[in-house]
Amino acid sequence: MSEHKVAITSKSQGMKSEIEAGKHSLTIDEPKQMGGTDEGADPLATMLGSLAGCETVIANMVAKEMKFDLQSISFDINGTLDMRGLMGTADVKPYFDTVNIKAEVETSESQDRIEELRKTVDQRCPVFTTLKAAGVTLNVDWQKA
Repeated sequence: MSEHKVAITSKSQGMKSEIEAGKHSLTIDEPKQMGGTDEGADPLATMLGSLAGCETVIANMVAKEMKFDLQSISFDINGTLDMRGLMGTADVKPYFDTVNIKAEVETSESQDRIEELRKTVDQRCPVFTTLKAAGVTLNVDWQKA
């Protein structure tokens, strides 16, 4: 097994977290109406950003393996959840119910090849597969730009 360890450190003040990942920094916060200082994206937006970033990385890896002409890929992602879950309602899950993923792929390849790329990326992307394993409904649409 080829194991890869991922680690961060975090220092928090109120709702704001200053995250260090190697030599990189990230601020995660909540908007003022949620009690934060609005100095960074909220954790759920950050999660969706991680999904876009992960899909981009895996798409580039897979495209190289497939000899797929991937010139660029852009994502528009949104998710919905029932806020009662994170507020403590016991029978409501505190995470996304649905995540909608729209990708525009700049390429000379056919739509069939784009779909082949998408399927492989979705099978190998750690963030996508984590959401899928949690039972989140993932609506995915990759189209040629």
